[in-house]
Formats: sequence, structure tokens, C-alpha cells
Amino acid sequence: MELPLDTTAIERILPHRYPFLLVDRITELEPDKRIVGIKNVSLNERYLSPGAAGTRAALPPAILTEAIAQVGAILILSKPENRDRLPLFTGIERVRYRGAVYPGDVVVIEGIVKRLRSRMGVLTGHARVNGRVVAHGEMTFALGT
Repeated sequence: MELPLDTTAIERILPHRYPFLLVDRITELEPDKRIVGIKNVSLNERYLSPGAAGTRAALPPAILTEAIAQVGAILILSKPENRDRLPLFTGIERVRYRGAVYPGDVVVIEGIVKRLRSRMGVLTGHARVNGRVVAHGEMTFALGT
């Protein structure tokens, strides 16, 4: 694979499609170790939470968590032996949200392998906007057939 991966390359790896594909680009990939992806947040995204009176619409934390999980899934599925397998999101731990994400923000998502076995693993994920951590946590996954 040649970096950066665009949406077309990502769609060859992940089963997700619009509007559920939440990753726009992969900029760094170290197999079995680390990945960095980009999510561009735009005003016309249907899942933006409407802001209260006088506040801006923001990306829901659940959508941000799913974007982190998708970046991690790309890391796992990028290996040829895992291409035909289905990653199952089995849990999240120690997830913290440190700030809101607004339309116009570019979210840089980093996934780091904490533990990896043939059928399961744990990834630590961080989402940053302008270098500021807006979410982080651990995600556990299993590989189905």
C-alpha cells in the first residue's frame, strides 16, 4: 500500500460506506504497531448534534469513538491475511472526552497497538484537533471469519 490512503483505498479495506465511513485519509501506517488517520468534520454531516441556544453544533462523542475504531480497524485489516476477516468491536475502556469537535475541525486520529494476537487485540486511540487531545481510550476487538 502506498500512503496516504484516500477514501477509495480505505473502502477497499473497510466494509463501511457513506454515511458510515468516518475516515477520510490514512497518513501513516506501521503494520502491527501504529496508524494515523484524518477525519474532516463538515457542517453538512447528518450526525452533528444541534447546539443549544447560542452554541455551535458539535460532533457526538459516539461518532468520534467510532472514527477511532475505524482507524484501528484499517490497521488490522491492512495485513493481507486479515483482509477477508470482519473486525468486531468488543469493548472500550477508559474512554475520556476532553473537548468538543466542531464543523471545520480536522481530527487527527492515532491508533497504537497495545496487544495483538491472531484473533483479538487491544488498541489505544487518541483523537486530536490542533494538537489538543479531544478523546482517548482503549478499544478491544476480535477478528471474525
